Amino acid sequence: MLSIIVPCYNEEATLPLFLAAVERVNETMQESLEYIFVNDGSTDKTLQVIKELYRKNPGKVRFLSFSRNFGKEAALYAGLRTAGGELVTVMDADLQDPPELLPEMLRLIRQEEYDCIGTRRGDREGEPRIRSFFAKFFYRLVNRIGQTEMVDGARDFRMMTRQMVDAVLELTEYNRFSKGIFSWVGFKTKYLTYENRERAAGETSWSFWSLFKYSIDGIVNFSEAPLTIASVIGGIACLGSVIALLFIVIRALLFGDPTAGWPSLVSIVLFVGGLQLLCIGIIGKYIGKIFMETKRRPIYLVKETEADMDETK
Repeated sequence: MLSIIVPCYNEEATLPLFLAAVERVNETMQESLEYIFVNDGSTDKTLQVIKELYRKNPGKVRFLSFSRNFGKEAALYAGLRTAGGELVTVMDADLQDPPELLPEMLRLIRQEEYDCIGTRRGDREGEPRIRSFFAKFFYRLVNRIGQTEMVDGARDFRMMTRQMVDAVLELTEYNRFSKGIFSWVGFKTKYLTYENRERAAGETSWSFWSLFKYSIDGIVNFSEAPLTIASVIGGIACLGSVIALLFIVIRALLFGDPTAGWPSLVSIVLFVGGLQLLCIGIIGKYIGKIFMETKRRPIYLVKETEADMDETK
């Protein structure tokens, strides 16, 4: 069986289109499919649409509905824990992940013995230039400073064997960054490239600011380089202050102290203070991650599933 995990947040318009598109592709694959829709605290009629799809496709459609919005990472993790197929696929409901790639992904895993077939966008056509610039910069930066390689343009859309899924589920950390986790666990992986697609309907919930925060989490979760950079900056600032102090003392001894120099002093104090705040902020980010991990809070809370609907019949 092939389990298809679909995280959903305000996707009422796209869900019927998504299910129909995958079913058309499956006419050529003839696979036993299991759809797992994870409602991540949607504020529209997404849950009602999912329930309707469940009523029309009993035994094929399953769902989880969170008690609130926990984020896509939590939805992915919940779907992976629920999936029962020997193969598991993660897809977005907006059809930006082409279902037409599923047969080739299936063939590569079964015939060429890959553990994971991932996908990546070959271009960013239709995306704002500023977002594209920062996305490319993020991948260059994280691959330079991190220990885990991440493929530029990689999507969450991928097909994995049960062995790889079980390995991913071994990582129970609260602060999750799936693109890094999929790379960190290893296994034999191949990426398929496709052209960027527009959403089938609705609007994306990912703003520039949310993507920026997500990229910061990715860097912090898979690299200690920011801590090293903070230490280096602090060391350079300290050394520069010592050199400047020696210069001022020697100049005062030889030539006297002609001016008080308060503007330059204020500038130096503000500069050094800014560096200190920057370093403290970087350290604080890591401490915050440690704090959330030590709380041992659940990654998500489920309010209802398809089993609850069956009990009420």
